[in-house]
Amino acid sequence: MRLTALLLSTALLAPPALAQSAAVERVEVGNRVSENLPEVPAELVERLDRYQNTRGASLGGWLPDGSVLVSTRFGETNQVHRVASPLGMREQLTFYREPLSAVTPAPGRNAFVFGKDVGGSEFWQLFWFDVDTREVTMLTDGGRSQNTTPLFSHDGKQLAWASTARNGTDYDLWVRDMATGQSRIVLQEGGLWSPMDFSPDGQRLLVLKYVSINESYPGELDLATGKLRLFPVEGGKSAFNAFRYAPDGRSVFYVSDEGREFMTLRHHDPQGGEPRLVSGNIPWNVTGLEIAPDGRHLAYAINEDGISRLRVLALPEQRQIRLPDLPIGVIGNFSFSPDGRSLAVTLNSATSPSDVYVYDLGTPALARWTRSEVGGLDASRFRAPELVRFPTFDEVDGKPRTIPAFYYRPEGDGPFPVVISIHGGPEAQALPTFNPTTQFLLEELKVAVLVPNVRGSAGYGKTFLQLDNGFLRKDSVKDIGALLDWIATRPELDANRVGVSGGSYGGYMVLASMVDYADRIRAGIDVVGISHFGTFLKNTEDYRRDLRRAEYGDERIPEMKAFHDEIAPLNNAHRITSPLFVAQGYNDPRVPWTEAEQIVKAVRGNGGEVWYLMFMDEGHGFRKKTNSDYFGAASILFWQQHLLAE
Repeated sequence: MRLTALLLSTALLAPPALAQSAAVERVEVGNRVSENLPEVPAELVERLDRYQNTRGASLGGWLPDGSVLVSTRFGETNQVHRVASPLGMREQLTFYREPLSAVTPAPGRNAFVFGKDVGGSEFWQLFWFDVDTREVTMLTDGGRSQNTTPLFSHDGKQLAWASTARNGTDYDLWVRDMATGQSRIVLQEGGLWSPMDFSPDGQRLLVLKYVSINESYPGELDLATGKLRLFPVEGGKSAFNAFRYAPDGRSVFYVSDEGREFMTLRHHDPQGGEPRLVSGNIPWNVTGLEIAPDGRHLAYAINEDGISRLRVLALPEQRQIRLPDLPIGVIGNFSFSPDGRSLAVTLNSATSPSDVYVYDLGTPALARWTRSEVGGLDASRFRAPELVRFPTFDEVDGKPRTIPAFYYRPEGDGPFPVVISIHGGPEAQALPTFNPTTQFLLEELKVAVLVPNVRGSAGYGKTFLQLDNGFLRKDSVKDIGALLDWIATRPELDANRVGVSGGSYGGYMVLASMVDYADRIRAGIDVVGISHFGTFLKNTEDYRRDLRRAEYGDERIPEMKAFHDEIAPLNNAHRITSPLFVAQGYNDPRVPWTEAEQIVKAVRGNGGEVWYLMFMDEGHGFRKKTNSDYFGAASILFWQQHLLAE
């Protein structure tokens, strides 16, 4: 369905007053469709321009010559570049209108695989890129399938990945022989499976079935016979996020929360008895795991209250080695060089975009390989947040439960207007990463920003993670009410000028907060948000439905359907009385555009003010710079008109 059909369907959705009102006339400019949006002043665009021209660089991996691949944006979208030395030039290798994902170098080859979709549809296809010839070959079916998690065998002769090509719902595992070009399904069990690691001889594959953030099932697949052996899981159900063969090809390193609150690094040698806790003395989640190609080192990252720590162990004795400290920040992906002597790391912080750093493990020494641009701004004026905790409505061990939040405070005494930014997921975690819009609000508009990790967020143990599941969904909204109470106790904050913003599940939280706290929230911005869990589950892509039922509840159960109806912002739209800005990508496979259309119709039908913005070439969020810039400018204008006004 393209724009003509969209307009027809919207006319059917719209009440007569909406269809006849000039104030909600649809305006089409290229791939942008809008309703009720004022023209963005040129002066505001100019003020924003430097902030919107910041950019970062994220690690893609290593090539055999010791250069690294990075993902960065010089034009409209993130593309692959090569950097050959510390702070060396970035040589752009790919030039597509669409952003790339899943960049995976091929061991022993001057080549890599990447994923690319069209218009944010997330039907990623995998492509082979030969760095020497610059030739590109599509490896997957090119159809309406999702192809993810590409993984090479250690010798580069095989490529494994997960694909929905067979039926559009289940993620089967495929393996391609890179010499012959022949691909075959090696695992067809139903559900969401991912390849985790090839054995050193390439004959076995560690695999993982993901049910929810609380439940995964690891196993080993014999590639010759197709026999799947599932590993025992302590307690019958636990979460896993990494699985790697040890260099001996027999034992494994993995990360799970079996019998513990946090995701813990473990080592299991089947000849040595029970699994051994490697990070058992650390009361925080392990978030990543890599083993060097030469088998001499293992690296893992820890999330300590939103700040990352990197540890490297010498193998096989698992002795921690001392390394120079990284700057304080959030670690993204990391990867050992082909010779195992270096370790590259992506690092982001609240005051600096993502950049790549490289450890020389022999020295040891740390070198910065990229220095990303900040639009000509004075980076010393960027402000880092304070980690605060505010009491909420329930108790733990007889004391009020506290909720963590990152508090960005402008310079000065206040009282400052406030934007509460709510993350999506819901099982994600807000981290103190660089956000140019936040820095603009702080510096240019003197608006404070609070970024809470309400119950249900990852990073604080599995008990906290499960506090919003099923019929507990609205308890996370009560945490926003508690944050509003906390704001009212702060003399430097203006409790009469509070806005909320969020995307995806965070968009639902915006709508739900505007329903429940209409008299305390001045305005809200909902980006690709859920307006009714029942309609969302009906219309989301088939391959996501069971995954989301595990979190939000199964709408086929009458009691859960009734609960979804009760809490739906769509069914309570008459209680949204503050101005609302709804933004959506038309190709969104996760939260369909109909979720946006129906809440816009409902709020307007009750006399509410709504700005509406749709990009026809975007999906679950805005990844093209022109679109992102326009949305950013429109958002600032919305805050100026509805939050900053006295």
